[in-house]
Amino acid sequence: MLSSFDDYPIHSGSVPVNETASSDINHYDRYFFNGYTTDGALYFGVAMGLYPNRHVVDASFSLVVKGSEQISVHASARAPMDRAHANHVGPIRLDIVEPMRRHHLVVDTPEHGLRADLEFVARSKPVQEPHFLVKAGQRSVFDYTRLTQFGHWSGWIEIDGVRHVVSADTTPGSRDRSWGTRPVGPASDTGAPVGERQFYWLWAPVSFPGFATHFDVNEHADGSRWHQTGFFLTDGDADPAEYPDVAYSVEWRPGTRWARSFSIELSGGGLPTRTIDLEPLYEFQMIGLGYGHPEWGHGFWKGESAVGGERWKLPVDTPCDPRHLHVQAVCRATCDGVQGIGILEQLVIGPHAPSGLRQLLDPAS
Repeated sequence: MLSSFDDYPIHSGSVPVNETASSDINHYDRYFFNGYTTDGALYFGVAMGLYPNRHVVDASFSLVVKGSEQISVHASARAPMDRAHANHVGPIRLDIVEPMRRHHLVVDTPEHGLRADLEFVARSKPVQEPHFLVKAGQRSVFDYTRLTQFGHWSGWIEIDGVRHVVSADTTPGSRDRSWGTRPVGPASDTGAPVGERQFYWLWAPVSFPGFATHFDVNEHADGSRWHQTGFFLTDGDADPAEYPDVAYSVEWRPGTRWARSFSIELSGGGLPTRTIDLEPLYEFQMIGLGYGHPEWGHGFWKGESAVGGERWKLPVDTPCDPRHLHVQAVCRATCDGVQGIGILEQLVIGPHAPSGLRQLLDPAS
């Protein structure tokens, strides 16, 4: 079916833009943004996803106030056939004001205690992370591309009728865009078991005055690495510096699968070695943006239009519950003596020998 975007010279295949390269039910196209005040008192995130072969579009907005309460709103609907209209779901709207430079977010759901009008302005060029590709036997589980970009936020957020001003000089953040194939929607039968249930994921975009660092790793159960990213970015239009050698050390918090302390080292390629030390302040639950949510999970069919909200106290009482494993820890950061702030995203499922984790959900000791 033709749509308005087909009038632009953007096709990468022989089909109209709104048709995916394959009929894989797990094809997706996603936005993610986060922002945090430099004192760590406020964190917010937004996620919006399109699942063309499921005919679903959804979005969530979630925030944490002073590390003690998380508030979320979720929306889901039938996906429009024209991608030009896929930028709003219920009370959540995300507009691309200037591609790769400016984005405008509006949230209007006072019945759930949340309203916002925010603008994200990029402070660096985007980073294209190495392609993600993982197979289970002959089936591709992950096959996607992601970009990451740093920026500043301005505007306001209203929580239970109280308005909080957000200013660019005190509220950095980051965004990512990813598209391709990864598990979305309700779990389905995939046939004979292949391999073990295991996923090890660490992702850390960190903001400093005048520069930013970016890190991620994915590892198998034995600690061997199948994906990594290491970048140093300065404000402005300079090209990001990519590091070939990415190392880290972690001390896990007993009784959880969350880091108590974390250190990153980026080196090699003739570039200055960078050491980034992270001190987690509190954990934002990614379930608040639909990740692993039993009711508002990504790509779930909720009907023609549905909106819901929820809130809970932090920290959660059951950190090794599958719903609570996936977090973004808001962290104080230090790099070359410079103080900054950022996040350490963590999702650790199953065994990981270097961490001493042996079972599906056993906590660190």
